[in-house]
Parts: sequence; structure tokens; C-alpha cells
Amino acid sequence: MTIIYITVTIAVYLISRTIAIRFPSPFTTPVFTSTVVMIVLLLLANVSYEQYTPAKDIMTFLLGPATVALAVPLYHNWGVLRDLLVPAAVGLIVGTFSTIASAVWIASIFDLSETIQATSAVKAVTTPVAIEAALIIGGDPALAAAFVMVAGIFGAVFGPLFLTIMKVEDPFSRGLGIGTVSHGIGTSQAVLEGPVQGAVSSAAMGFAAIVTSVILPWFFPLIN
Repeated sequence: MTIIYITVTIAVYLISRTIAIRFPSPFTTPVFTSTVVMIVLLLLANVSYEQYTPAKDIMTFLLGPATVALAVPLYHNWGVLRDLLVPAAVGLIVGTFSTIASAVWIASIFDLSETIQATSAVKAVTTPVAIEAALIIGGDPALAAAFVMVAGIFGAVFGPLFLTIMKVEDPFSRGLGIGTVSHGIGTSQAVLEGPVQGAVSSAAMGFAAIVTSVILPWFFPLIN
């Protein structure tokens, strides 16, 4: 059954990509539509999370090589990254601080628990980093993974639309913004926009994870 689950997941994603190409819209973003369709299919087929887990584990393992593959557009666009390295680094650092602060403050405004506030602070980085960082500041690792998924999907769906509304059309800027706040899921959408967006987004995703890991242990107590 594991092979069947993997095959169905891949087929759903490929169909979602085809739909996204023919009917471009924030709500036809492949990551969003394929996730929704898979949830519905698994519920209709009465497939439990435990049954789907072996297939999920195999596909999750393949995220490693897929992430490394992002180095290819990064290499081909290294000249652009090198020329804009300083302003990009400044923007990314400011964006990382802002993302953490806004998440914690919004959670506190709604009077959410300390655990949720701590967990929300790591929503913008990739899952392995988010889980470890959440543990350091008293967050919930399982909840951190869920927050990361939600943030990534929202970033992939609405990030490009928001940038377009704000008239941010420069490929470098778009990739930097998406990668900083929506990690790998957003990067997968940035890659579809173009090679520069994908390269910059992948670099921003990695750098944002490093910056978050360094600043979070002392920055979170300051804003909490």
C-alpha cells in the first residue's frame, strides 16, 4: 500500500501543477491544492495517519536531495547574489526579526499561552530547525511542525499575490521575501516563478534558519 500512497500523492501533485499552469491563481498553487486533495482522499478512503506514515517518511527523506538540488539555480545565479549580498543580508535579518516579533506579539494580543507564543516564533523556518528552536525557548515541537506547514502554505499561496499587489516585481526581491518567511514550501512556489526567484529564495531559506537559531534564545525573552 505504501507504493500506492506514494503514487497517488505524486499523481495529485502533478495534476495540481497542470491546473496551476492553466488556471493561475493563489488558490491553484500546487502545494495548497495537492494538500487539500490528499487530505480529502485519505478521509474518504478511511486511511489513518499511521497507515500513510511509511509513504510520508519516504517522501520526507527525499526532501534532503530535493533541497540540495536547489543549489543548482543558486550556482547559476551566483553573480546576482554576490552583487546584492549586503542589502539582501540586511533585509533578511530585519525580516527575520520582524517575523519573530510579529508572531509573538499577535499571539500575546489574543492572550494565547506561553507555549503557543514560543512555538509561533519559529513558524518561518524549516521544520527540523523549528522543532529544535522551539524546544530551546519552551515551545511544543509537534505544534511547531504544524505552524511551519501552515506558514509555508500561506506563504506559497498568498506571498506572490501580496508582492504583486505591493508592486514588488524585481525577481531578486520576490525570491528574498518568499524564502525568508515561508521556507521550503514557499521556495517551491518561487522556483515556479523563475530561476532567480528560486535561487534567492533557497538561499534566504537557509540563511533565515541560521539567523533564527542564533538570535531566538536571547531575542524571544526580550519581546515576550
